[in-house]
Amino acid sequence: MAVQKLFPVLFLQLALAFLLAGLTNAGGLQLGFYRRACPDAELIVHQTLYRYISRDRTLAAPLLRMHFHDCFIRGCDGSVLLSSTKKNQAEKDAIPNQTLRGFNVIDAVKSALEKKCPGVVSCSDILALVARDAVLMIGGPHWDVPTGRRDGRVSIANEALFNLPSPFANITVLKQQFSATGLSVKDLAVLSGGHTIGIGHCTLISNRLYNFTGKGDTDPSLDPRYAAQLKKKCKPGNSNTVVEMDPGSFKSFDEDYYTIVAKRRGLFQSDSALLDDAETRDYVRFQSRTQGSTFAQDFGESMVKMGYIGVLTGKQGEIRKRCAVVN
Repeated sequence: MAVQKLFPVLFLQLALAFLLAGLTNAGGLQLGFYRRACPDAELIVHQTLYRYISRDRTLAAPLLRMHFHDCFIRGCDGSVLLSSTKKNQAEKDAIPNQTLRGFNVIDAVKSALEKKCPGVVSCSDILALVARDAVLMIGGPHWDVPTGRRDGRVSIANEALFNLPSPFANITVLKQQFSATGLSVKDLAVLSGGHTIGIGHCTLISNRLYNFTGKGDTDPSLDPRYAAQLKKKCKPGNSNTVVEMDPGSFKSFDEDYYTIVAKRRGLFQSDSALLDDAETRDYVRFQSRTQGSTFAQDFGESMVKMGYIGVLTGKQGEIRKRCAVVN
């Protein structure tokens, strides 16, 4: 299904070439940054990641989400990977990040790279490459990832708590948060499509189902039949159960997310919010109507764009020896 629905890899790469031509040298990033210092870097990332994804396809979603959460706080600098210390609570321990998983995968990739090319490949570049390859391995598009990022030394939990886009956010807040990072309204609609994979915890939709306005009611923007189905899985007070973001294909990267949102079956309030703005609503309906005719190309372009947010390059930051701690 994914092969038929998404643009062929070759076509996508050609389409992205125009975008990358203008970005290749921007911010110090470039395609093939490690071609001399570590020519097998991207191959090592791919091969190491495959050992994990081949055993557990559900890892793709949190690894993609990890890159997203990294870039939205202090830019794409690997700060989400740093562990807390006695004197500092890091982003990793902020409430929105406590459900992230796959840090062991990043550590395994870093270890493999350090054996081959010690002190060369940054953790922030690993995150960007892993996100791309994880999507590709479950049927999604390929895009070229400019590299050359360096790792930050600061990670603060409260920055993640207050600045990451929330599953409870309305369209106004979402547009403001994306705009603050240099991303467009279209990027918001496109990157939301990443919810075609992964799961959500019942605690995140409890209010939508049982107490939306504080009067024991259900969110009226949610399809009543879907709400009834969710209530069977998510009983009041249930904090352990998870539900699929894209029921039926949550392990495959495809455009079904937009059909679900168009039917008012988006799991989070932030998904439903895409129907509250003319531009995002038009994008949702277009992808739903055309079976995602441009989604693969659009997703690759928006991921490349996101990967430039606040990058450290040149002599800024550092190349961590271990991704969880500063040097």
